[in-house]
Amino acid sequence: MTAPLHDTSAAETAAVDVAADVPQKAIEGRSPWKIAWIRLKRDKVALVGGFVVLLLVVVAIFAPLIVSWLGHPPEELHEDAIDPLLGTPIGDWGGINSDFLLGVEPVNGRDVFSRIVYGARISLLVAFLSAFVAVTLGTVFGVIAGYFGGWVDAAISRVMDLLLAFPQLLFIIALISVVPNELWGFSGSGLRIAVLVLVIGFFGWPYIGRIVRGQTLSLREREYVEAARSLGAGRTYILFRELLPNLVAPITVYTTLMIPTNVLTEAALSFLGVGVKPPTPSWGEMLSTAVRTYEDDPLFMIIPGLAIFVTVLAFNLFGDGVRDALDPKGSR
Repeated sequence: MTAPLHDTSAAETAAVDVAADVPQKAIEGRSPWKIAWIRLKRDKVALVGGFVVLLLVVVAIFAPLIVSWLGHPPEELHEDAIDPLLGTPIGDWGGINSDFLLGVEPVNGRDVFSRIVYGARISLLVAFLSAFVAVTLGTVFGVIAGYFGGWVDAAISRVMDLLLAFPQLLFIIALISVVPNELWGFSGSGLRIAVLVLVIGFFGWPYIGRIVRGQTLSLREREYVEAARSLGAGRTYILFRELLPNLVAPITVYTTLMIPTNVLTEAALSFLGVGVKPPTPSWGEMLSTAVRTYEDDPLFMIIPGLAIFVTVLAFNLFGDGVRDALDPKGSR
């Protein structure tokens, strides 16, 4: 006589009863943003880039406090730290010592550390504000062109093509040369910064506008949009409740990749002399000054160049990580 195939012993029955008494953990739903954050945390390189970006933002915000602790006022001259015959910093490595952490500028003796810290303020301010202008205009016109289509789409698309073909750099140089010393309540470097933000942002919106337009063309044909339309939802509801929430991810990705481009643009314009007015600190202006003295003091050129390099690299690494986290299929 063979034993039954399913013979549950007393021990097994007791184990089943005990397991039944243990409270089961509820299944927790995860939003797309939470899933993206989990993916981003796994990307160590992106986290390092994000940490550097956060550090740069903190340095820019608390620049006066940092300089009061570790440096000198950025426009203060220190002629006693300059060789009167050669015009070069006294000491090795550009005059680096405990009093001047990154040395002093040739000829005038201004503190390089303080000017680097305050230069971060200018670069990030122009980069963030111009990105905000570009993203705002690009999102508005991109959504309108993609959703309404027809002659509206054709008109906005032709404007985008015109702006993309326009020589932005030459236009800014020409505009700065005719801007008065005081306008809109701004003057000096404040006016230059306002002009840079508006012009860089205005010529930058077609790039993100094309992306938003393409995404909107795809999203407006989705089932949930058709369902909302069939239930009587108006255009305003569909735009703000159905389309825009699904455009946040591509807009966020492109914004993180646009900011380092704006940093480079501001540095290039300051290098050409159409950025902020001296003696306001700017990394590009420091590079322009270093061209005349790099043979005698090469470190003065290396430091602002390294600041630009680290800033752009950190933003690019963080932007790549955000893109992979929000759109993992796009990284394959």
